[in-house]
Amino acid sequence: MTMHSVENGAAPGSVPSTGPTSSVRRLGRPWRAWSIVAMALVAAAILRFVLGARGWSWPGADIVDLRLGALASAAVAGASLGLAGVLLQALLRNPLASPFVLGLSSGAGLAVSIAALGASWGAAWMVADGGMIAASVGSALALVIVVAAGRRHGAIDPVTLLLAGVVVASVAGAMTVLVQYLMPPSSRGDLMAWAMGRIPELPARAPLAAGGVLLAAIGAWSIMRARWLDAACTADDEAASLGVDLPGLRWRLVILSGALAGASVVLCGPIAFVGFVAPHVARLLLGAGHRGLVIAAPILGAALLIGADALRLAMPLPGAGKLPVAVVTAILGGPIFLWVLRRQGGRGA
Repeated sequence: MTMHSVENGAAPGSVPSTGPTSSVRRLGRPWRAWSIVAMALVAAAILRFVLGARGWSWPGADIVDLRLGALASAAVAGASLGLAGVLLQALLRNPLASPFVLGLSSGAGLAVSIAALGASWGAAWMVADGGMIAASVGSALALVIVVAAGRRHGAIDPVTLLLAGVVVASVAGAMTVLVQYLMPPSSRGDLMAWAMGRIPELPARAPLAAGGVLLAAIGAWSIMRARWLDAACTADDEAASLGVDLPGLRWRLVILSGALAGASVVLCGPIAFVGFVAPHVARLLLGAGHRGLVIAAPILGAALLIGADALRLAMPLPGAGKLPVAVVTAILGGPIFLWVLRRQGGRGA
């Protein structure tokens, strides 16, 4: 098999997809697919810019910074989740993999909650970086536990992997609730609101800047290593014949996807299904080649999270105010996940 076929996702063992050739044929030309990706982000950004807590309005000078802050927060967090989803699906050769499903978001949330608790007890150094290091370590550790628990007879079993992710997410979520109860009452409300997912309109500059730099650096690495990611979706012996150091690549993907998931959690809390839906939509539009996926999935992830934030503002619940953004993404992404799970069930995801 040539490298060209691997780049285009045609290799056996790659994540199931429509394939780049069939996708492009349906859309006519590649530029149409990229136009859809770009228009999705622009439309979501415009919609969120003219929507605020009080409904539709063009922002005045005193509100522009709030709208731009929300856009920046959602864009960085959503793009990080989209790219993390692509890397995880390549790492595990599993189209169902995503930061939330595998417990990375919950692990990062638990780590940040513990760091916040430590800071409330006087260890301010634990959140000196905004919790970025704690979140990255927590998400990477969760992934290591899930992968270790999901192996059977030396190979990763998709069903066992998903069950391990559910267990890790549940345990981490329960421990996060315990940490919240241990927090001082004055800080407990903010931590609980963050744990339900929220898009800050005045984000802290350090985590936002760190998340943006991290996203740009890992995105550049992913573009340069797109052939490696394509090869990672093939059988081990075939990837080795192409000169790819799979063990080293997999550890890099564990660390990088954990860092991306951690950055998104620090900014906006645990967000469900954005890291799952964005790679699938990108693959549907552009095919399975990672050279396009690692660019399109972050853009679509940003568009999805920005759009979800706009949707929750446009549809307030009577007497209950605005929904947390994580609830909106779960409502939208949950059915898509179940559909993909059912579709892949007969193929052995």
